[in-house]
Amino acid sequence: MATNPASTGQSNQRNIPAALIDEARGHVYEAALRTPLVRLNYDGPADIYLKLECLQPIGSFKIRGAWNAVRLLPEEQRRRGVWTVSAGNAAQGVALAARRAGVPCKILMIDAAPQAKFDAVRRLGGEVVKASYDQCWQALADRAHPAMTGAFIHPFEDDAFIAGNASAGLEIIEDLPDVDCVVAGFGGGGLSCGIAAALKAREHKARVFAAEPETAAPLALSLAAGSPQKFPNWQASFVDGCGGKSVFPRMWDLAHHLLAGSIVSTLEETRKAMRIVAERNRVIAEGAGACAVAAGLSGKCGSGKVVCVVSGGNIDLAKFSELVTQD
Repeated sequence: MATNPASTGQSNQRNIPAALIDEARGHVYEAALRTPLVRLNYDGPADIYLKLECLQPIGSFKIRGAWNAVRLLPEEQRRRGVWTVSAGNAAQGVALAARRAGVPCKILMIDAAPQAKFDAVRRLGGEVVKASYDQCWQALADRAHPAMTGAFIHPFEDDAFIAGNASAGLEIIEDLPDVDCVVAGFGGGGLSCGIAAALKAREHKARVFAAEPETAAPLALSLAAGSPQKFPNWQASFVDGCGGKSVFPRMWDLAHHLLAGSIVSTLEETRKAMRIVAERNRVIAEGAGACAVAAGLSGKCGSGKVVCVVSGGNIDLAKFSELVTQD
């Protein structure tokens, strides 16, 4: 039986090939936008910029990786249709990519996801099957589920998906060459690790941090332990786009050497960041995007130029209003 190197105190160093990132960049704009980078109009501990992935056609960065993964499938696999597992953003990305490719799409969605995300997936032509968070997380680990058929598009783990996400990192260093730090939400790790892989491919020295909520911070726990861990007492919250139950071993092989660390924020810090972004820049940030901004505002990224990736804006408007109007 093969031994996981992390379990013996050793870890593999997985990388995303620079050539794969460059190839993805050549095709990503067939489905995604080159999103703007704007300064946060707020005096914080650093010079903070917002990478507005909430402006993507699906309201989230996931279209980058989803399109790259679907387009790279062999034609005979793609014709059978595609499926994925998601809290909502990857679901929309894969549904849109499938529609553009002209193939059917099924989504195993977490039943507690915001209604806005269910509605958006169905508008894009995706067939939704609801399941509990635990069932969905297990399906990600197994890469299979009895209700699903077709080619599986892993929403964060595979090279093709991560290489698509990496295009956001290339845009950041093109728009702000002297960036000191980038911070992005960590759910499965596909965004933060993709950005870090892009910076490494360009030999850029900016540090990349993950952002996690206090209720679901398995990466912070894993980095402290030196091996991939499950997070005890995991809790669901409005930060539904990041904060998984565990760090998958293959993502650990990327994260432990590409990322500078994990910055954990409280739900109140995240809520306040959501309000600041809305008040000062008139931008709707969902929980995962606001979690990255909260990390930037904490000062733990340093005092230089910090880019916070507003990874998505897909939140029910009633919930958003409730959160940003609290005293």
